Amino acid sequence: MTKSELIDTLAQRKNLSRKEAEIVVGTVLNEIGNALSRDERVELRGFGSFSVKERPSREGRNPKTGEKVMVEEKKVPFFKAGKELRQRVDN
Repeated sequence: MTKSELIDTLAQRKNLSRKEAEIVVGTVLNEIGNALSRDERVELRGFGSFSVKERPSREGRNPKTGEKVMVEEKKVPFFKAGKELRQRVDN
């Protein structure tokens, strides 16, 4: 499902205009992104949780030349599915 499909589904199910549904979806996604940028954890019960993990610097290789390259440490977003979501996908 794409973002626009989610907006359309929300608009149909909750009797909203497409513009209103677009604002709702955009606000939710922006707030999740804002919280992660502040290193906060976001938990949606029954769905899952979003957090930020730190990856340490490491030595990598350029796939084209095989040359060793240092990869800097970085922070990456991480999603862990909740129990209910895992069960729905499994069935």
